[in-house]
Amino acid sequence: MPTRLTRYVLIEILKIFTVSLIALTLLILLIGVGRELLRQGLGPLAILQLLPFVLPIALQFSFPATALFSVCCVYGRMAADGEVATVKASGISPLKILQPAFIFAALLSPIAVYVSDLAVSWGRPGIQRVVLMSIEDVTYRYLKNQRYYKSGRDPSRGFSIHVENVVGRKMIRPTVSIKGGSNDTIKLSALEGELRWDRASEQLVLYVVDTQIEAGSNFRGIIPDQGEFPIPLGNALKAKKLSDQSPSEVPLNLLGRESVAQDNRNHIAVGEVAAHTGFSIMTCRLDQIADGKGKQLEEELRRKRKRLIRLQTEPWRRWAWGFSCLFFVFVGAPLAMIAKTSDYWSTFGLCFLPTLLAYYPLFIFGLEQAKDGNLPPYGVWMGNAIMVMIGTILITRVRRY
Repeated sequence: MPTRLTRYVLIEILKIFTVSLIALTLLILLIGVGRELLRQGLGPLAILQLLPFVLPIALQFSFPATALFSVCCVYGRMAADGEVATVKASGISPLKILQPAFIFAALLSPIAVYVSDLAVSWGRPGIQRVVLMSIEDVTYRYLKNQRYYKSGRDPSRGFSIHVENVVGRKMIRPTVSIKGGSNDTIKLSALEGELRWDRASEQLVLYVVDTQIEAGSNFRGIIPDQGEFPIPLGNALKAKKLSDQSPSEVPLNLLGRESVAQDNRNHIAVGEVAAHTGFSIMTCRLDQIADGKGKQLEEELRRKRKRLIRLQTEPWRRWAWGFSCLFFVFVGAPLAMIAKTSDYWSTFGLCFLPTLLAYYPLFIFGLEQAKDGNLPPYGVWMGNAIMVMIGTILITRVRRY
């Protein structure tokens, strides 16, 4: 009887979980992601290329919600139809009914951790790469509609184009401003021009005819024939070294190694600051301790220390987020049994609203404090710890039910 009951409950949970996961993931993709991609001007082909990278990002948000929804629906209906009371009357503990939900969530949580890791270390860089490789089509779409396009959000890099008209792929009287890393701006004014994406070098190339060029305030010239100018797009398409990556982009299996490497770099930076300070004192150049190179070394040391803290916090964050599936179910399943309602959305709302109010503010608070160094890295599990306490109280009540 218990084995058959466990199998029955688990199958019901899996059926609702599968349907709701597909529905919620598609909803996130279509409404949340699709609208943003279309707003950026990406075409249908680029959106199709983005789907594999966007999918893990959508799944990392839909896993906890659909796990909670599925157990709420199953246990709320069972309690409302009297199945829980019948099982208890036959001598089976209510905890035996909850066991399939806990097994399901315990198996789902490591998968959620993996998907979350995949989303940040593979999904987001993949999205950025596809968007940049579609920059030619995006630029032309904006130019045809608005006669103007400006790339990126970094004011020190990128380019902007203003045209009188666009005929096919030909820009009529384009005015182009190209900014480099040294804040030098190159301005081009041409009779006509064309943008092409060079797949071999993975860069955007501007082809112009009869061009006036200005580079800073010291150089002006005229190029009467056709000329070509590569447009810098930063290093987004180049593979970053591990030491240059944001901690949120580092794969989970490399975070430990990178933390050790960053700690070694921090010790070297401390030595550099100490050597500079000691030399400044010996040479009676005290002004160099707080200004110039000394200030630069101290700022670099602060930045490296902050990165080390984030590297140490990141594994805890990913595991805490993935295992939120288990703790959501730990609270939602007994709460749904106590609620005794067969209406899916009423049960889900009754369970999800307290979970939302209790878990997410504490998770965000713990994460921010841990990233600032005010709490140890495991402080991000604060929300999960509260869910365990609440779930334990609810389960105790279910046992007396």
